[in-house]
Amino acid sequence: MSELRERDPDELVQPIILRIDKEDPSTEDEGLSAVARAAVIAYLRAPQAPEWQVWAGQAFAKSVRRANPKMFGKVLEMFPEAMVSEVGKAQAVGLPPLPAHDLPKLIAKLQVSGTQLPKSAEVLVSEVTIGIRKSLQMSTGKAAAQSAHALFAWLTEEKGDRIERWLSAHAPVGIQHLSDEEFKRLTAQAAGPVIQDAGRTEIEPGSETAFVYMRNN
Repeated sequence: MSELRERDPDELVQPIILRIDKEDPSTEDEGLSAVARAAVIAYLRAPQAPEWQVWAGQAFAKSVRRANPKMFGKVLEMFPEAMVSEVGKAQAVGLPPLPAHDLPKLIAKLQVSGTQLPKSAEVLVSEVTIGIRKSLQMSTGKAAAQSAHALFAWLTEEKGDRIERWLSAHAPVGIQHLSDEEFKRLTAQAAGPVIQDAGRTEIEPGSETAFVYMRNN
């Protein structure tokens, strides 16, 4: 599955805001998990709403933006109905789809590039796990967007009652950084589509970046 086609100015995009506290940062994996969860939590609140239906029919475009604690608070004031996704110290919020060319000023001025969080040796474990291709050396922001794509793609294709069980357990999401060999081997066990990047930033077009698989704890 391709991450995005070339974005049309009229295309809807889902902004996902990641809280970055420079004084007391979360780990990178906590941030990736929080962003991925935030994206699907926002969607699941009203999947039949017209804006979500149009968005899902286009390319489910996402834009991960960073905000310091003060700006994050302002975003929550602007979107009081939004639910915050928390994983460890990380906080993220997914917003409803908005026109790419006409984002609210508060959202538009939040930076997309330069998002980086400290790595940790501790593995974030869950049955629903996002495998990320380590050799691409993606920034936190880029890896977060790929994680959100992978989780949403899994969500929309998963059959049976696994989604309900996952949600009832508060939707935990593990993160695993995989070598190229591990990535290729585990794609055979992928529970959803393998995401291919459009190549507009950081990495080559068509690069396989992430997918969801079920991990035995």
